[in-house]
Parts: sequence; C-alpha cells; structure tokens
Amino acid sequence: MSYAVVTRELSKSFAHCQALDKVSLQITEGEMVALIGASGSDKSTLLRHLPGFVTADSGEIDVLSQTVQAGGKLMPSFSQVRSRIGFVFQQFNLVNRLPVITNVLIGQLHQTPWWRSLFMRFTLAQRQKALEALASVGIEQTAWQRASTLSGGQQQRAALARCLVQGARLILADEPIASLDPESSRKVMELLKDMNEQHKCTVLVSLHQVEFAVRYCPRTIALNAGRVVFDGPSSALTPAMLAALYGSAASELLSPRQPDATHPAQALATLGAPALV
Repeated sequence: MSYAVVTRELSKSFAHCQALDKVSLQITEGEMVALIGASGSDKSTLLRHLPGFVTADSGEIDVLSQTVQAGGKLMPSFSQVRSRIGFVFQQFNLVNRLPVITNVLIGQLHQTPWWRSLFMRFTLAQRQKALEALASVGIEQTAWQRASTLSGGQQQRAALARCLVQGARLILADEPIASLDPESSRKVMELLKDMNEQHKCTVLVSLHQVEFAVRYCPRTIALNAGRVVFDGPSSALTPAMLAALYGSAASELLSPRQPDATHPAQALATLGAPALV
C-alpha cells in the first residue's frame, strides 16, 4: 500500500502556544479526505507543513512515500516531491494583473527551462495543455481575461486548473470554499472530487462545513486544539458526535443554512443521515 501522506508525532508551537500536538495520520494514495475543525484547531497549520511552507518542531512527514521533514528540518529529497504537490488557497493566490491562462501556466514552471520561465515564455504545447485544463473546469472562455475580472468561484477553478497542468499527485486545499457562495462551493467540491476520481489525485481538503465533508469525502479527520480527535467515515459525523468533540464550538461546523443545529432531527437531515425519532 502506498501512502500519499504520513505524519508521525508531528508537533509545532508558536510563541508558547501549542499548534500541533503529536499529530500522527496516514492517507493512502487515491483517497479524498476532509480535514475539519472549529476555529483555532490549526487545520491550516497542518496543511502548510506538508508542502514545506512551515517546518515542525519535532516529528516526521512522508509525502508520496518519501520522508520530507524530520527533526524540524526539510530533507534533501523534498525538492523532488514538492513539484507534485498542488496547493489551493482560500484566497485563490492568483496574480490579478496576469491573464487567467498565464496563471494556470505557472503550474508548469518546474518543467520549464529557467530562461523561458524568467520571461514567461511558454510553448504552444504548454498553452494547449492549459486551455484543456481550463476547459475541464468549465472556464475556458476566460483564458485571456485578467484574473482580477473573475468571480471568486471562477478564480478557485483557475487554481484547480493550475494543479492539473502541474501534474500534481497530491492536492492540498485549504478552506477552498470558505469565501464562496453555495453554488460555487458545490462546483468547486465537485471538481475536487472529479480530480480525485478521474485524474487519480489524492485530495486533502480542509473544510469548515461538515455538510460538504459528508457529501464529498468518504473519510474525515477532525482536529481540536492541534490534536486528532476523530479519524473515520464522514457519515459518522452527526451533530451529537460533533458536540462530543467540540462542545459549544460544534455549531461553527454546521451549515448556516441549517434551520437549527441544536435540533438533532433537523441537523441530521441536512447531513444526509436518518432523522432520530
């Protein structure tokens, strides 16, 4: 069995505040996994360790079967792995003044000679691949627009197209739907699921709405105060389970469209689980 992500006893603190506390987990290649937690659970901190944006105080990280962090340091093998990790940010991380297609082509810089990348000179084959990626996420008509002219949902889809042209095997999505309306959120989650199923990418997506975890991710990992407090089937995340894990903070994880998160029958219906009578 091949693992896309393995962490062993991963710990990190900031200014005497414990962010991650001995986090150990395994994600098999090809899985689509949700990462949930109330505010302050440090989901983003965990995600940012995996591509090396942050180094841990202690513990180890394997990505795509290679050890990339150990003892608070990045390993030499990390540069070989990093180009196969796609990271999708909450705030899209596009260059607003550049055309959409150029933002997508940036995903191929690691495969481009330095002199071409310096002047953003991409080949015809690379441009064709970028157009195909934009078509696969449904926004090929925006290719030559400035990124700043796109809606939030379109910008997030452009970020996913960038992961496709990058050839990412592991996609880390940090609250990718937090700034989007419900319809755009649904489209982005469906695209992540398609990338998982059709392109065989492993997907780890942090979410603030359990409804989307249950709908799109077979497995969920829940963090609370930097610790893994649940790792199992998303269908088990009933309001009662969330209340046991997070107490009063559980209401943050229930969709604001739910009529009343304190009524189990209504909340379970929204989550797609059978109502309790």
